[in-house]
Amino acid sequence: MHKKIIYRTVLILTLVLSCSCNKFLTLYPQNGTTRQAFWQNKEELQTAVIGIYASLLQGIPPPGVKTGGDVEMAMSLFLWGEIRADNVTNGPSINNDELNLLNQNILSTNFYTQWTAFYRTINYCNTVLQYAPGVLAADPTLTQAKLDSYLAEALTVRALMYFYLVRTFGDVPLKLTPTATDSDLQQLAKTPQAAILTQILADLKTAEGNAVLSYGDNASNKGRITKYTVEALEADIYLYQYDYADCITACDKIINSGQFGLVAGNSNFFNTLYGNGNSSESIFEFQFDPSTSQNNPFYGMFGGVSLSQLNVQANVPGGLFPVDPVNDHDIDIRASIAFNSGVSGIWKYIGTPGSSATVTATTSFRHWIVYRYAEILLMKAEACAWSNRGNDALALVLQIKQRANNVYVQGLSLDYPTDPTNALSVSNYILDEKNREFIYEGKRWYDLVRHAKRNYPNNLNILTNALALTLPPAFQQTTLAKFQDPNSLYLPIYYTEIQLDPNLVQNPFYK
Repeated sequence: MHKKIIYRTVLILTLVLSCSCNKFLTLYPQNGTTRQAFWQNKEELQTAVIGIYASLLQGIPPPGVKTGGDVEMAMSLFLWGEIRADNVTNGPSINNDELNLLNQNILSTNFYTQWTAFYRTINYCNTVLQYAPGVLAADPTLTQAKLDSYLAEALTVRALMYFYLVRTFGDVPLKLTPTATDSDLQQLAKTPQAAILTQILADLKTAEGNAVLSYGDNASNKGRITKYTVEALEADIYLYQYDYADCITACDKIINSGQFGLVAGNSNFFNTLYGNGNSSESIFEFQFDPSTSQNNPFYGMFGGVSLSQLNVQANVPGGLFPVDPVNDHDIDIRASIAFNSGVSGIWKYIGTPGSSATVTATTSFRHWIVYRYAEILLMKAEACAWSNRGNDALALVLQIKQRANNVYVQGLSLDYPTDPTNALSVSNYILDEKNREFIYEGKRWYDLVRHAKRNYPNNLNILTNALALTLPPAFQQTTLAKFQDPNSLYLPIYYTEIQLDPNLVQNPFYK
């Protein structure tokens, strides 16, 4: 993925788009630093585009440190997608803000409700979208097709950022132009979630027509936006909107492309999918890599420093990963990926394949996987379940179970839906399977909320029953009462954003 360019790009972007204050919409250069110095030819434009991806890896401070900086994006993606759900419990060094997220005891002063990293990347995307077309006049060797492909990358990353924001905060400010100089500073009100989803779907339609199918090397194909990434994000948004027909169509584009497949569930599964990354199953990953000195935050989070333990659901007989009582060697391969009995940590991020050793703080380079092929199959399965195609849905789930050596293959699972026409039953079955497949990959909270909101509040028990496994008794009744208001499912806006922007209104539940 042009890894050597990334480090240089971070330095350039620090100059071109450095902040002079902490407000999220004031990501602009120091007065006197002009963009013209960097936008004269297609090579410099490529550097700016690669800078968008470099921004996904940025973020300070490290876990547990709260002096300056902001939360690294990969850390936010884990915390927002997992800690409020049912698969983690407190580790030995969990801090108060993490503990409050875990216990659904959330205030606008919680450090992890910051969205700075996301709006920083959005600003990088907006900068490319506004100024890249001007390079056509400056460099006649830049083709329109190449420019369009760069714009497709920026549109898609921006759409991904906004999709995370609306699922996490609900209504958020929508900014589609860059903050490049003092005159660009704006104090924005929130835009309704529905309007943002309409905007990003329109952007993705444009991007889909212009994104490349391949960059010619595997790391770029997995670490940069391709047409398949666009289609995966479209499918995810359609599923979030309960638009099942369009979700199936988007999934089928990827399935029928023949470019992806499930990694074999053998002894190399861990190393292929997680240890090395960029597998044949991968669609888009954040590219943490030693060649660019870009460590991920996972060792500090999962290596015993902060969040580190599985809940009881994952490792008791009959739980998330049940053991075959007849053939004890028939064990779901994903159980050993999620945790190691000798290590108090989330193994898929800190473990060493074939060893009990863990990575270290300086060798923690495991990628953050945004989309992979298994999710496409399960997104289509859920959409099929609600489209009177229950048998098709179950057949897709079976592919995932067979790959994982799940005990259902031996006919021992008791949760298999007996009526494929019962959409709710099949959908819940898929939800459980997706939890096994993507445990700790930042999906669980969003999946639970999507299912709970399908017929709100009638399906709220899907969420509350899951949380009953991990919430301390003292918080269970208050949480149940909170969730009667759907606005409680979103996080509050960080208090400093409200203080700095008089047009910004706190999320309703937290007023």
